[in-house]
Amino acid sequence: MRSRKKVALLIETSNGYARELLHGVKGWQREHGDWALRFSEQGRGTGVPGWLRAWEGDGIIARVENQRIAAALRATGLPVVDVSAALETTPFPRVSTDSEAATLLAAEHLRERGFRHFAYCGDARFLWSVRRGSFFEKQIQAFGGTCAIFPDRKRASRATAAEAEVAAIGRWLKDLPKPVGVLACYDIRGQQVLEACKWVGLSVPLDVGVVGVHNDELLCELCDPPLTSVIPNARRAGYEAAALLARKMAGKKVAAETQQVAPLGVAARQSTDVVAVTDGPVAAAARYIREHATQGIGVEDVLRAVPMSRTLLERRFQRMLGRTPGAHILKVRIEHVKTLLATTGLSVGAIAERAGFPHAEYLSVAFRRETGFTPTAYRASHHVGAP
Repeated sequence: MRSRKKVALLIETSNGYARELLHGVKGWQREHGDWALRFSEQGRGTGVPGWLRAWEGDGIIARVENQRIAAALRATGLPVVDVSAALETTPFPRVSTDSEAATLLAAEHLRERGFRHFAYCGDARFLWSVRRGSFFEKQIQAFGGTCAIFPDRKRASRATAAEAEVAAIGRWLKDLPKPVGVLACYDIRGQQVLEACKWVGLSVPLDVGVVGVHNDELLCELCDPPLTSVIPNARRAGYEAAALLARKMAGKKVAAETQQVAPLGVAARQSTDVVAVTDGPVAAAARYIREHATQGIGVEDVLRAVPMSRTLLERRFQRMLGRTPGAHILKVRIEHVKTLLATTGLSVGAIAERAGFPHAEYLSVAFRRETGFTPTAYRASHHVGAP
């Protein structure tokens, strides 16, 4: 009988992204392999567990957060796949979230809410955070805007007290032009930004709209107000990491390159539940579209909700939000379709009905025109089954 491959998972369970990685690994195993998984509770970046040195296994999937962990994993001589973006270069094949695509989703989300001032609140301890800030700033500049960057500094081994850090963020936010749309490098930073707004008396989302990254649902819902966040496809990342490790354990050559996984979209919550434009009718129209786009509405329905001539609405909508009302309706629907394709097993016909399309054929044509993929192809490259 063929022996089961023994695979160690050095992935923490303390955050939603890591837990989704584990679900993705399990999804690949369910479909393709019969692995004996070795897993133990650990914190992020705390090093490799002591048992690994004497462990007689076949491969490892790990969050390689620093060079110390990388060296310890290299010393095992086993095939390794990295599922962290912490290191500038890694000696292992790596699967991570496409940060450029994630920041673009956040930039577009804030711009669609009508924000004209933007800012990025990162954490200089992390390379991936610095890169996200650079991506976000360039995207905002491409929109014709400017982006303030939180002047964070790398800290010594002893972290700055949480209260002092929140206070520093608050002072920075208070000096920014308002209203301002802020991207936080990840959800914990987003929570700090929300706390900082309370400290200095800024209203969320009227003065400050906040978007995080990772969509840790429990953390986002515990925020006050609940935090909007970019949804990564961490489950797919875990699935692809397992596929790479299987190839390496089979003796196939796998380059030490990074495979990037596109995020799924933005989970909108109250921290950006505003249309920050000075044109009241446009704000009302955009809000109506956001709330009703998946119900099959057309521009005529928008005009009944916000009475004015169609030509005037389209001209003002284009000027404030960069697209026509009809294009905005379609965009909201397509984003909803993407989420349903990636996270459910619903048929294309059922998804069409839920997203406000008259039938599956119309959805398929519109989806391919807007994304370059058929719904089936998009699902194949983004979906991983439920745990």
